Formats: sequence, structure tokens, C-alpha cells
Amino acid sequence: MAELADGSGTKVGPRRRVVDPGRHGPAEIIAHAVWLYHRFPLSYREVEELLLARGITVSHETIRQWCTHFGPQYTAGLRRRRPQAADKWHLDEVFIKINGVRHYLWRAVDQYGDVLDILVQSKRDAKAAKRFLAKLMKKQRRVPRVLVTDKLRSYGVAHRELTRSVEHRSHKGLNNRAENSNQPTRQRERAMKYFRSRRAAQKFLAAFSQISPHFRPRRHLMAASEYRAEMTARFTTWEQVTGIAGLPAAA
Repeated sequence: MAELADGSGTKVGPRRRVVDPGRHGPAEIIAHAVWLYHRFPLSYREVEELLLARGITVSHETIRQWCTHFGPQYTAGLRRRRPQAADKWHLDEVFIKINGVRHYLWRAVDQYGDVLDILVQSKRDAKAAKRFLAKLMKKQRRVPRVLVTDKLRSYGVAHRELTRSVEHRSHKGLNNRAENSNQPTRQRERAMKYFRSRRAAQKFLAAFSQISPHFRPRRHLMAASEYRAEMTARFTTWEQVTGIAGLPAAA
């Protein structure tokens, strides 16, 4: 099959229109690769194979660079378009292995399960809890109405020092919302054969926690027609965020 090279190491079939936003490669191919990697439990090599099946030749290393460079940009765009979070925040922490060493992934979600923020830290003491809560409030630019946590005492210290006026509900059974949001992370952690560094884990999980849920509406609460309409709207938002909305269609 005849192929057309775009000068960035990417080859596409002759029927595809190439739109090159710069030295990085075709915008629509970059957006599709980043979507595949963050939406499904795939490796870079598996994304490479899926693109090859569509007549697109690109190395797994290029895909890694695209995800590293563009993932945070797309994440920021999705966050800007997201409605303001609800005022009831659930905080939780789970351990993750980074280069064989135990670390902790701190996560905050609202009462609807939307991820507010994540932070990878080496401890789960009071200092770590205060650091995460301060970062969360700075990003949200407000304090919650209710703070829900498990029985970890570090949350009590952070609450007393940073959000004394906020209602704090500390009970393991009340925090299933935050605990359930960790399941997709566990799936990716296994697919990636765990993480190699704290910086890499933070960077990936920050993007993953926004991109993956964007394409996971609460399907069990929707009729089929409502789900299709919601997904269409979300893909439209994705096209706007990634800069491919309005680009010429493939010939």
C-alpha cells in the first residue's frame, strides 16, 4: 500500500488527510493515540499495533512522547471545561508500588464520583494529608461543605489545621465513592507492569484520572439513546480540547 510520510516518523495511508500542527505530527493521529492509551489498558506497543491496523505507521517511542507531552495539555483543557465540582469531597489513599517501593496515591472525588485531584506521596502521615488537602483546596479555589474520609488519623489533623469550619465525616463505610474510583487505576497499574518513578507515576495518573473518566459516563443510569448522546457530546469536547475540531475531514 502506498504511504505518505509527514516528516515526523509517522506514515499514513494515501486516503488520509495529514494536518501537521508543527514538528510533533498530525493532530488527529496524536489525539487518537493519546485517547487509546489513556482510555483502555493498553501498552505503547499495543497502541502502535492498533494504529498500524489503520494504515498508520508510528513507533511506540513516538507514542510515548506524544502521551508525555500532550497528555497534560489535554487534561488541562478537559479540566477547564468541567463544571464546578460538588461541595462534598471524599478523600482516600491507596498504596502503589513504584520501582518496588511502596508509595501512596491520594485521591479526592466529589459525591458524584468525579475526580478532583490526585497526589503521589511516599508517606500517609499528617504532613502528607495536609499537603494533599492544601493542594486540593488551592486547585478548587474553595473549601468543601463536607469532607468524608476513612478512619486514618492523619485526616483528622489536616481537618483541624486547615478546614476546622468544615463538617468532617470519618467512617470507612461512607467512603466507598473514593475507594471505587481507584479500580481503574489498579487495572492500569497491572497493565503497565507498575511504575518506574514517582514523577512518572504522578504525571501519568494526573492525566489518566481526567481523560479516562471523561469517556466513562454513568452508563448504568442512562438509557441507550441518552448514553449515545452523552458520548457524542464528550467526543465533541475532546475534539475541541485536542485542537482537531474544525480540521478538514479525511479525503
